[in-house]
Amino acid sequence: MRCTRSLTNVACRCGSGAEDMRGTPRKGRRFGGSAAHQKSMMANLVASLIAAEAITTTEAKAKAVRPIAEKVITRARKGGLHNHRQVVSFLRDREMAAKLFEVIGPRYQDRDGGYIRLVKVGPRQGDNAPMVRVELV
Repeated sequence: MRCTRSLTNVACRCGSGAEDMRGTPRKGRRFGGSAAHQKSMMANLVASLIAAEAITTTEAKAKAVRPIAEKVITRARKGGLHNHRQVVSFLRDREMAAKLFEVIGPRYQDRDGGYIRLVKVGPRQGDNAPMVRVELV
């Protein structure tokens, strides 16, 4: 809804509530809900990827989770208490963090990135959304 007092295309400052929600982040993709919801959804996707070592999700979510998962795996590869605590605080799952540091991290010790592979598997049956299989290389 536009404010009738504003004559230009800038946000209204009259206090009528017609400005376009300045507190909402605009950078990057937003998958429904708030920033906190998106952060927990990405953490759950990374935890599922660590548990099964391959997941199937939509292409947009896969492209968004790839850099996050690669940074988490890099922290596990480097090791150390500080990195372990940061991964636990992001994933909020001690078992997955332990698997990451004990099994997955040492596996990529000689690899400098590119731990994730995205394979297109075709559209989803119900809504024709493009689906991708996210797997560890």
